[in-house]
Amino acid sequence: MISSDRLKGITPFVVSAETGSFTAAAEKLHLSNSAVSKSVARLEERLGSRLFDRTTRSLSLTDAGQAFYQTCSRVLDELAEAESVLVAQRNRPAGRLRLALPHSFGRLQVVPLLNRFCRDYPDLQLNITFTDRFVDIIEEGIDIAVRIGGPGDYPSSLGYHYLGSERLIFCASPAYLQQHGTPLSAEALSEHRCIAYARHDGSTTPWTFPAASGRPLTREIAHTMALGDGEALRSSVVAGLGVTQIATWLVSEQLASGALQPLLEPLTVEGLPLTILWPQKKQLTPKVDALLQALKTLTIS
Repeated sequence: MISSDRLKGITPFVVSAETGSFTAAAEKLHLSNSAVSKSVARLEERLGSRLFDRTTRSLSLTDAGQAFYQTCSRVLDELAEAESVLVAQRNRPAGRLRLALPHSFGRLQVVPLLNRFCRDYPDLQLNITFTDRFVDIIEEGIDIAVRIGGPGDYPSSLGYHYLGSERLIFCASPAYLQQHGTPLSAEALSEHRCIAYARHDGSTTPWTFPAASGRPLTREIAHTMALGDGEALRSSVVAGLGVTQIATWLVSEQLASGALQPLLEPLTVEGLPLTILWPQKKQLTPKVDALLQALKTLTIS
């Protein structure tokens, strides 16, 4: 365990480094000049290293002092932020929150939840970005992001909550099936007009099929149309232009109304994972914590 005396020596050292003199540091800390210089001297003795080069007119960090200052300054900043977070916990969620959501999933599944959330917390201002790229949460100042796909290993600076995985089904409109017939096997799909999802680089997302090994197989498919937007793809399938493989959350209403009909149900497979991500240091702020609790109730169906 670190003693309180050891911790006390850090603040005089950091303030002396930032002000450039023991006198200025003493004034800022409301201590005597002697108390500050002795505290730094004890710190140097304990570390076995000189932290400052001293002259009668100046005070400058040694190389060792500069390295130690960088670490101490960061630690003090983190302690101050942790304290402010705990103090803020006593307050009602308020202020600005930045969210990054996937285009279609964000609009269809998350925004209705956010609308209810905002009615409960009128002092919050949400700033929502819709993008399918993987945002750098820390670098771009995002408070919370929902991500489809991506790695399961995240740095310690990020908190995360796994919502579940998509379910991918094959479907088509009744009008298409009446005109072209119903495929009864994976092989039969090659005889149909297939609609694929187009990636940003011009390629298409392969379709996924279950395998006896338990590990799904992916297969490129010949397609008559490829669209780079999930809702546009759904619209084309509803219009009777072909068969597609699609996440159930994107077509749940159309399946329920009969506008789309599921096909080849034994070939239903698990799709990409959906994850909530946030900067770990912001988790305890009331506004972030409240929204995280709400987002964790999202279901993938």
